[in-house]
Amino acid sequence: MENRTLFATRGDFDRFKAYLYLLNDEDPPRAANFFASDRSGSVYESARGERLVAIGAYCLMPIHFHILATPLVENGIARFMQKVLTAYTMYFNERTLRSGGLFQGTYKRALAEDDAHIKQLFAYMHLSPARYFHDDWRSASAEELNLLEGRLMTYPYSSANEYLSSRFVIASPEYFPRYLTRAKDMRSHLDLWLKHKDRKGGNGFFEE
Repeated sequence: MENRTLFATRGDFDRFKAYLYLLNDEDPPRAANFFASDRSGSVYESARGERLVAIGAYCLMPIHFHILATPLVENGIARFMQKVLTAYTMYFNERTLRSGGLFQGTYKRALAEDDAHIKQLFAYMHLSPARYFHDDWRSASAEELNLLEGRLMTYPYSSANEYLSSRFVIASPEYFPRYLTRAKDMRSHLDLWLKHKDRKGGNGFFEE
């Protein structure tokens, strides 16, 4: 990506998040037409065709985003990401009166090796906004961590709230390990990583 803020306004966040839903199908891109119309109702009520991927977790932050997904069709992830990044670049360029690419090269991706790795990625994604709520959250007091946990659980641009409310719109937990689908297990899992922040995985979990 360019060294720039990708999501500068609430509208930017909302648009990209909507694309995660609207563009997750095999039909030609139509998101721009939806936003340009005078249709009433939520974008998340729009009918979709066969999905390209199942999204297990997502988190959007000002300068980057994370998505945990598994393909449902051949080349599903590549096709999905191409649709989303192209649509968002077109939207962003029009809004900011710029031209050219927004994302340099291809997106970075990694294969989850096993359930333990998925569990680690799941926590990492949902805890990533911590740095935006507390500059030095690793040194935070127990009281500060409790407040931080509440903010992370209700952060509107991650899938954490979908899991806690059991109202899934973008996330499709049925394609992922069962322990990720239960709100109680999800909360305790994130609490463990947040309050035992000295723990790191083999790939430098929580390294910045």
